[in-house]
Amino acid sequence: MAHHETQEKLQFHELELDQRILKAIAQLGWVQPTLIQSTAIPLLLDGNDVVVRARTGSGKTAAYALPLIQKILNSKLNASEQCVSALVLAPTKELCRQSRLVVEQLAESCGKVIRVADIAGSSNDMATQRHALAERPDIVVATPSKILAHVEAGTGIVDLQQIETLVVDEADMIFAFGYEKDFKRLMKHLPPIYQAILVSATITDDVVRMKGLCLKNAITLKLEEPELVSLEQLTHQRILAEENDKPAILCALLKLTLIQGKSIIFVNTVDRCYKVRLFLEQFGIRSCVLNSELPANMRIHTISQFNRGTYDIIIASDEHILEKPAGKTQRKSQHSDHESSTSRGIDFQGVNNVINFDFPRDVTSYIHRAGRTARGNNKGSVLSFVSVKELPINLAVEEKLRSTFGRETLHKKDNAVTLPSSSSSDDNKKADNSKTVEQLKRSFANSLERPQEDIVDDIIKIYQFKMEEVEAFRYRAQDCWRAATRVAVHDTRIREIKTEILNCEKLKGFFEENKRDLQALRHDKPSRTIKVHSHLAHVPEYILPKALKRVAIGPPPTHTAYKQARTTGAKAAFQRQSNDPLMVSEVDYGKRRGRPKSKRAK
Repeated sequence: MAHHETQEKLQFHELELDQRILKAIAQLGWVQPTLIQSTAIPLLLDGNDVVVRARTGSGKTAAYALPLIQKILNSKLNASEQCVSALVLAPTKELCRQSRLVVEQLAESCGKVIRVADIAGSSNDMATQRHALAERPDIVVATPSKILAHVEAGTGIVDLQQIETLVVDEADMIFAFGYEKDFKRLMKHLPPIYQAILVSATITDDVVRMKGLCLKNAITLKLEEPELVSLEQLTHQRILAEENDKPAILCALLKLTLIQGKSIIFVNTVDRCYKVRLFLEQFGIRSCVLNSELPANMRIHTISQFNRGTYDIIIASDEHILEKPAGKTQRKSQHSDHESSTSRGIDFQGVNNVINFDFPRDVTSYIHRAGRTARGNNKGSVLSFVSVKELPINLAVEEKLRSTFGRETLHKKDNAVTLPSSSSSDDNKKADNSKTVEQLKRSFANSLERPQEDIVDDIIKIYQFKMEEVEAFRYRAQDCWRAATRVAVHDTRIREIKTEILNCEKLKGFFEENKRDLQALRHDKPSRTIKVHSHLAHVPEYILPKALKRVAIGPPPTHTAYKQARTTGAKAAFQRQSNDPLMVSEVDYGKRRGRPKSKRAK
């Protein structure tokens, strides 16, 4: 049964929520519910099984968390004993932690009435997880494999027969991450009657199969909304840049503060994450790295630091493993964690910009990356670096966005581009591809020369950026980019692994018994680091574009530093003596003036 919602949105106080929940909502600063929240919450409070399909950043987590807390508060009025009444499943450790934080924030005013335990994102220690489950929390958040391991352990530490609500967050990713067998085995331990909620950004075949496993007479909630937020809230821009141009452009954008606020820079591989970070470090730009090969604790710590504002730039890799079902996808690295994802589901807070340093490999990845910004009612922007070989994909993204927002192609006929048909021969395909690239290049070039009224209807706007203006940055950028070699990237990753090993709680006992191994690890040969020149952190005035000389950088530094550098030795000695608390009595300017005279008299 599909449910298409077009009625006016309800406000939070009209959703029949407890006053304690409304107080927590007010403390979070939420003014009104999103469309998915105002539509799904009444259905869930009525006890319906619901499949919630809504785009990334639309508030899906709160859409199921609010009625879940309300339901537990109601059941607590007549409950005779404490038990686990709700199970929230998520495909990754980061999403588990994120779900727990949202539930805890919304239940903050309830005191200790609502208890939540996250056994996937909090700790990898089974004993710690058993201790958390032994307290019988109201809500358990976990990945399917984690909770199944405790259920089948036979210790009786967790009893799922009292479950009243099952929530599957990011349901389209559960099977894609290889949890299908675990999920089916887990369903056998649930009671015959419970409320089930599937939350997903897309309705895939996996979601349909999962719906048949755990939902009965379900309502499929399909809101009439695009996959991305409106163009007024999220702007799309692009720069035609080849591989050699990207470092100089990125350096200029960040050093000239043309991009402001918190940003996520997406690349396509893990090594590129570290290469870009080493490149930015040489210019004094602090950033952090996030990818699936980092340990879970480090990933969670990195996301927390970014959300707290410790870093304003995070460099994330999109390893392209999420769109294919498990069993058909080979993991790119044996060291990568299949319980990690960056472009899907994770709530990066306050992101103003998404920068596609490497253009996504397909349209779906572009949409998921763009979903990291403009979340809720906030505004954001997506800036993509597009090379010649990536132009066909860029065109596909453009057409997808046009169809999403109901726009028709408004280019002039001489700028129209058609992709080669599949019925052509191989030779014709190659010729057509080359013609297509040439047409796209001409289209980009012509768009820069077109008047503003002709390009106003483009979905992905041309970023008004002239390469001639950043030629002065090119030499610096190329030298720093070349300095970030594969060896430097390798050494950086080795250094992070050593740090994680030394800080690992699990290995403390091992190192206490094997102190020689600890000493060998600490005194191992130091990894080679890139030499950072301090002058690169400052942008001299002579390389600034004329239009930005008064805007990008403040007034030139004064020469007080040089005057202080020429301080005489006698004055410096007197200053040291004045700052010495044991010689305060000597700070007498009368004595200081009289002392030289007595010496001359002698």
